[in-house]
Amino acid sequence: MTAAEVHRLREDTPGVAHGIHLNNAGAALTPHPVQAAIAEHLQSEVELGGYEAADARADRIEEAYRSVEALLGAPRGSVAFVENATVGFAQALSAIPFRAGDRILTTRNDYVSNHLMYLSLEERLGIETLIAPDAPEGGVDTGALLDLARRKRPRLVAMTHIPTSSGLVQDPAPVGAFCREFDIPFLVDACQSVGQMPLDVEALGATFLSATSRKFLRGPRGSGFLYIAPEALERGLTPLFPDLRGADWVTRELAQPAPDARRFENWEFSWALVLGTGAAARYALDTGIEAIRDRSRALAGRLRSGLDSIEGARVLDRGPELCAIVTAHLEGATEAWVRKLRERGIRTSWVDRSSAVLDYDDQGVDGALRISPHAYNTEEEVDEALDALRTLRPDTRR
Repeated sequence: MTAAEVHRLREDTPGVAHGIHLNNAGAALTPHPVQAAIAEHLQSEVELGGYEAADARADRIEEAYRSVEALLGAPRGSVAFVENATVGFAQALSAIPFRAGDRILTTRNDYVSNHLMYLSLEERLGIETLIAPDAPEGGVDTGALLDLARRKRPRLVAMTHIPTSSGLVQDPAPVGAFCREFDIPFLVDACQSVGQMPLDVEALGATFLSATSRKFLRGPRGSGFLYIAPEALERGLTPLFPDLRGADWVTRELAQPAPDARRFENWEFSWALVLGTGAAARYALDTGIEAIRDRSRALAGRLRSGLDSIEGARVLDRGPELCAIVTAHLEGATEAWVRKLRERGIRTSWVDRSSAVLDYDDQGVDGALRISPHAYNTEEEVDEALDALRTLRPDTRR
């Protein structure tokens, strides 16, 4: 990405004038087109009313579906809008007809909310959660996972593409190919990868893929989406608790699900945020997902190199492929460091042990500072954050 292209991204992003935003793994700064899409629809609701505004902008809403489908390489009618990635993940889980004794096979790097759902299914339905081991270099041992799948024949395989707690990038493609061959549903959490790197749901072999808008995609908070493979829709997979958006009540004993992915949607959610998500998808595509990936990862590499030079700092990211999320344990660091950095105009985040129990227990840490640059950040901002950490550490020890 050229300096001129970075400058254009920054011109499109009003938030860069208000500090150094390095919390894109939490919620990124939105660009002008996203803000405009949301504001225009909210104004239409003021003038027309909520239902009428949605009817008046039906074409733009359909365009939002097409834009997200294009972002994922997904066919028409395979994307449902939901409130966030966790809701999408839960809707997908609810579509699997689990019985007592069934197994879910997953990895050690799940998002915390996903694992909490597995624990709930264990308690309520008597399912078993199998966790594949990591490879020595970090990330799931794909061979071991596939061996478990062959021997245990799980009802579902689930994988978090990029965990919230490190810069690890796991490879879903070989797992997806296996699941497709053996007709096992495959659920991918792409919450941190959508907008940060190219995604192709067909190449990943995903039956379901959940994602959010607010992170690297740079869309609004409170909006996400769920991809459902056409063959899963044809097989009749539906959420456990549909509402009138997703199904028609035909007779006392019969409901007819919607023919496409919208069977996984709810009637009531914000169309303004859906339009903002569509605008974010178009903005990412226009910018170039490969360019975003390369730029943001280069900045993350600069961060890791700088952290390696700070006494008492240890970068926690492990794996053959690392992304634009940088996590580090620094001697004496606590969640208070996020506030201290914010006082200096630098926005980061803290990940505590409860969000990464398996990984952080293995690494012997109870939390980590998470710094996540995006393509609109600059090298100077990264260096300023590193300088702040160097000067912050002695102050914090007192």
